Amino acid sequence: MSAMNAAEHPELWSFLELLKPGQVLAGTVAAIRPFGVFVALDDGPRHPVHPGVGFIGIPELSWVRFEDASEIVEVGQRIVCEFLQFDTWNGEARLSLRAMQPDPFPLFADGVAAGQVIDGRVAKLVPFGVFVEVADGIEGLVHLREFAGEPVESPEERVQVGERMKVVITGADRVRRTVSLSQRQVPADLR
Repeated sequence: MSAMNAAEHPELWSFLELLKPGQVLAGTVAAIRPFGVFVALDDGPRHPVHPGVGFIGIPELSWVRFEDASEIVEVGQRIVCEFLQFDTWNGEARLSLRAMQPDPFPLFADGVAAGQVIDGRVAKLVPFGVFVEVADGIEGLVHLREFAGEPVESPEERVQVGERMKVVITGADRVRRTVSLSQRQVPADLR
């Protein structure tokens, strides 16, 4: 597929060139695809190829982990997004929905300290451990070596998704936006 040609679509190019990073745009979810969401912008022209002039990549949909974009938005839903950049190859406005909500991570990181015990919910099992939701929209990793008791080969031997789990915060990395957790370090009387 070749790049969109500005000369063939002057109305589209004129609209996109006037947008400024950080500008707030409203529209309607036109289509959900595995790679992102197309948005028909209120003030924008129709796109000659895609279902909408606006596009939200999967990472820009939400601060919260999700499996499918349809968990965050649905076709026909009205949304407000922040304009990120003009994608000249596809002739579309790259947008962010998550930019319209506060990032929960800094607030969480400010409110916890290493060694603090938290009661969380197992959100996802991975071969090397489990992700535990320790606050709304915040998950941390308990590596297999940080499980309490006898060593295990896989997390399924010990826990299932949805179970409650007491963990100790061992670190919160603001740059990487990661939380390290340990079940092994939870005092025995609190497990």
